[in-house]
Amino acid sequence: MSAPPQDTTVGIIGAGPAGLALARLLHLAGVDCVVLERRDRAYIEQRQRAGTLEPATVELLRSIGAAERLDREGLVLDGIELRFAGRGHFLDFAALADGARLAVYPQTKIVQDLVALQTQDGPPLLFEADVHTVSDLDGPRPTIGFRMAGREHSLRCRYIAACDGAYGIGRSTVLAAGGHLQERTYPYSWYGILADVAPSTDTLLYARSDHGFALHSMRSPTVSRLYFQVPVDHEPEQWTDEAIWDELALRLAAGTDWKLERGPITSKAVIAMSSELLAPMKVGRMLLAGDAAHVMPPTGAKGLNLAVADAFALSQALLAAETAETADGEQSLEHYARERVLQARHVERFSRFMTHTMHIAPGEDEETAARRLGVLERIVGSPGTAQLFAREYVGRSRTEAV
Repeated sequence: MSAPPQDTTVGIIGAGPAGLALARLLHLAGVDCVVLERRDRAYIEQRQRAGTLEPATVELLRSIGAAERLDREGLVLDGIELRFAGRGHFLDFAALADGARLAVYPQTKIVQDLVALQTQDGPPLLFEADVHTVSDLDGPRPTIGFRMAGREHSLRCRYIAACDGAYGIGRSTVLAAGGHLQERTYPYSWYGILADVAPSTDTLLYARSDHGFALHSMRSPTVSRLYFQVPVDHEPEQWTDEAIWDELALRLAAGTDWKLERGPITSKAVIAMSSELLAPMKVGRMLLAGDAAHVMPPTGAKGLNLAVADAFALSQALLAAETAETADGEQSLEHYARERVLQARHVERFSRFMTHTMHIAPGEDEETAARRLGVLERIVGSPGTAQLFAREYVGRSRTEAV
């Protein structure tokens, strides 16, 4: 492309799952858009992020033609295992939540699939386009200012979708306009690894032991993704590979005789545990989606799924705004901003519940520990409670709760 476009209907800032899914949805509906991404293609296609997909996320990816590799390579899970007090308990989500099944498929591959679609037949996707201003947000043609290949450019839009993450211009603009950011930090982090070893279990395993929390996940039949709870000030270099495997084996067993398979560790990182909720998710004709508006602790596997749900809801709001009279169009955008904040708050409550229940907080006393174990016992011991938990985990309850 010799020169970037100067006009479009929807200017999308950020080529993560939310921005790319929104672009595909709009393209299929006949609405022109342009995606601006600060990083280069290689960077966004290699970022390690989530990999557990709710049924609705899988269906949306199928509906936009982005699930061919997912259906071929993704792992399908009927539920998860909760392990504590020397016992493991499998929760059959397929039975508890009307046939709902999870899929395990890395976010890196979702981004790769969406980028491939967009570069083949989709709207413009501009890499290394550094957005530095958004202006005239209350007018009919808001403008995005960005720098690309050493030159300044402007993109005039009817609407702007800020899908540019927690540190992007979308969030900072909302805050400068009087928005409120609700933040919650947790007194522990996750030490996460990727390893070239076949998963030691065929499901997601959440373990709470006296030594702390651990999670066994997977990325493929030959790659495992594992985490364990560490203090907030930990650095990856504090652990040798052998010590990492020993700690994971101890915590994941949680008092059982279960064995963990080991292999070469290819990636290590310490992941902070926090939640962030921004309201409102709109300033004028700029609307937010994904991490720009909300960040969830990873315990509930909600961040990616909520971002894709935002993209779908925003596409519907923008389509309604384009086809309605002026007042009705603005109403659809306002409805999006209100509804998605409510959805994010609901998801944050569940993620917070999962986080508090599965982890051992610094200085946790015996009464608190017993109470949290009692919550886990109710989940696995009561069919009604198990059903409620399953519906929350697979995303079936969100619409019912608002």
